[in-house]
Amino acid sequence: MELIHRVNNNFVASIAVKTQSMHSLAPCIVQAAQYMVDSLQQQHKILSCGNGGSAADAQHFSSELLNRFEKQRDGLAAFALTTDSSTITSIANDDAFEFVFAKQIYALGQAGDVLLAISTSGNSPNVLRAITAAHSKQMSVIALTGRNGGKISQYLQSSDVEIRVPSYSTARIQEVHLLVIHCLCDLIDNILFPDPSE
Repeated sequence: MELIHRVNNNFVASIAVKTQSMHSLAPCIVQAAQYMVDSLQQQHKILSCGNGGSAADAQHFSSELLNRFEKQRDGLAAFALTTDSSTITSIANDDAFEFVFAKQIYALGQAGDVLLAISTSGNSPNVLRAITAAHSKQMSVIALTGRNGGKISQYLQSSDVEIRVPSYSTARIQEVHLLVIHCLCDLIDNILFPDPSE
């Protein structure tokens, strides 16, 4: 029974953080989705990055846009900077791991693109470098963070959006990040491909 109690506690904690986040994050999520829609409508793209679980979230987001979320539609221009192992390892080997996302942005990013930068702590050096690179390319940044926002909050400009989960637990932050990603995908789909019956 003790193990079942632990599982139940995880569910309760996750629900609590999501409930606590809902009202404070909703306006930021809507603003971020609108930035992404505006970029896609102007034939630009969305790049995403993060480390570990956040890398998985970056890839999850790009796959939902490139393929589909919950409705059949044309693919949308998005890709994760975390998927090319040859590029990542060559940059890490020749320069430093700190530059694995920034060098890709310098090469591939264009004015009008959007960077989705994901870091639960807000302190990942390679994500901070990615934000700097995105700004140099005149890209907007959507940052998914947690805790106190970390250093990322100091790197963001007035035209960027931070979606900060009010928790200090990495697991809880990641759980809300996934929900935020699904909210973004849902808003993007419903703005770009409205259902006339709704």
